Amino acid sequence: MPLGKTDGGFFTGIADNVPPGARYVLRLDGEAEFPDPASLSQPDGVFGPSEVVDAEFDWQAHYWLGHPLADYVIYELHVGTFTKEGTFDAAARELSRLKDLGVTAVELMPVAQFPGARNWGYDGVFPSAAQSTYGGPDAFRRFVDAAHRRGIAVILDVVYNHMGPEGCRLREFGPYFTDRFTTPWGPALNMDGAHSDAVRAYFIQSALWWLDDCRVDALRLDATSTLLDLSERPFLTELAEAVADLGRRSSRLVHLIAEHLRNDARVVRPRELGGFGLDSQWADDLHHGLHVLLTGERPGPYAEFSGLPDLAKAYAEGWTFDGSRYNSWRGRTLGTPAGALPGRRFVAYWQNHDQVGSRVDGARAASLVSGEAHKLALGAVLLSPYLPMLFMGDEYGETAPFHFFADFADPGLREAVRAGRQRELAEHFGWSGTPPDPNDPETFAVCVLAPKRREAPGAVRLSAFVREALRLRREHAAFKEPAKERMKVAVSEAPPALVVSRAAGRGLLVLHFGDVPFEGELAAPAGRWRLMLDSSAESWGGPGGGAPAALASSGTANVRLNPKSLVFYEAM
Repeated sequence: MPLGKTDGGFFTGIADNVPPGARYVLRLDGEAEFPDPASLSQPDGVFGPSEVVDAEFDWQAHYWLGHPLADYVIYELHVGTFTKEGTFDAAARELSRLKDLGVTAVELMPVAQFPGARNWGYDGVFPSAAQSTYGGPDAFRRFVDAAHRRGIAVILDVVYNHMGPEGCRLREFGPYFTDRFTTPWGPALNMDGAHSDAVRAYFIQSALWWLDDCRVDALRLDATSTLLDLSERPFLTELAEAVADLGRRSSRLVHLIAEHLRNDARVVRPRELGGFGLDSQWADDLHHGLHVLLTGERPGPYAEFSGLPDLAKAYAEGWTFDGSRYNSWRGRTLGTPAGALPGRRFVAYWQNHDQVGSRVDGARAASLVSGEAHKLALGAVLLSPYLPMLFMGDEYGETAPFHFFADFADPGLREAVRAGRQRELAEHFGWSGTPPDPNDPETFAVCVLAPKRREAPGAVRLSAFVREALRLRREHAAFKEPAKERMKVAVSEAPPALVVSRAAGRGLLVLHFGDVPFEGELAAPAGRWRLMLDSSAESWGGPGGGAPAALASSGTANVRLNPKSLVFYEAM
């Protein structure tokens, strides 16, 4: 079927009587045939033909409008390793368990069609096509619908800063790339040069497909600091405007969350105040501070963090580096002030896929620290004023590694990825040793979660602690918005602890990082206090005999704290 040329370099045509499921390719200049770059389905992979997808879907959650961002409790998962089957339908069967835990939003690592069957998802080359080995677009929509029926929002991780190295044919179709910039993963996309309007439209079309036609509630935008754009109206701003318009038209709560990692307040500042207008962004500094204090490891980016004051600043303001300090890992002064930003503008975590996968051993936090230290870090995040995020398995202490894995067909590319991965871990992250081969199927296989692990007694008690912490976050007045603005964080050197006053004195949170028990005077707001949570209690798998049931303070209180424990008191 011939396509007619129109203005702006586009070719269009309408084919009659083409049903959903029909396969098609685009033939260029009467010779080479390629899949459609805007394909919604690639049932035979990145080299096969595209498939026509019916935009209509039999949705069951008819009245779902979404959650306010402040109510998000996020659970990040990788579809391929979350269950033994590694599919959308199998992941959907776990949603009731996550709902019971207190999760309100599930974040899927990228599912845009990538080469082969195993990948983190950041090598996708069809940004609007749900991965065929996960079940394809209909299975993805079934997952979204199942989440909404349980009151859970869906966040989708999307990659609009680069394209994967195998199967991408965008160069054949137009000036999608620019030679003026590069990214850590290859050529930069043309977001601000000649003919960039169509490039932007390509990715905005993708975003709206996921948000509108697939009813996703939020997008997590990968590595937005590598979206190199010097235009007077940045792509991120144009995307935010399109998404805001969708929300108004559909009467839905839809959100954009950035992974920017440059501590830049402009990302979430309103557009009318000169910002990009996104809703929230990942904040690494809280994780880094916790990691250094609890593991003692300080390679790469961790070398910039030392002691409680750095953690206290991240806990109180959102990040540690705010433009007032030189960052030797970055080689420059980093960040902007964050104190005026509300807590919902930050996503906080004890670990995420990057923090685990960017290690030679792929080790999870539960493999690096004691069970008590793991609970302390989880509680610190879950009861923070920020949007808390769990990485799959955090809630029961999963110890399976999460390595980087891929399934490229080209032998030369496989070798380049293997060598590049080892070089990056050594030069950029400061780790020594040899990581497992990303191309080896066993590297992927050992990362798959096993349900039996979460059935062990210790795992059950840890899950119960997470459930209780999230109940307090959801129900207790001390953790309601505007939490960050009504919070004070003080550093105690003896014992080594953060003393956090929540809701203008309605709650008292103590994070004890010491290795030995402490009993003595600790600065605390005046008043009488009732114990609501002690992470070291026997009911959560701890040693017990920790914090007293009540405190009386006239500015200091006599407290008892177990090593590596978190306690929360409410004002009587």
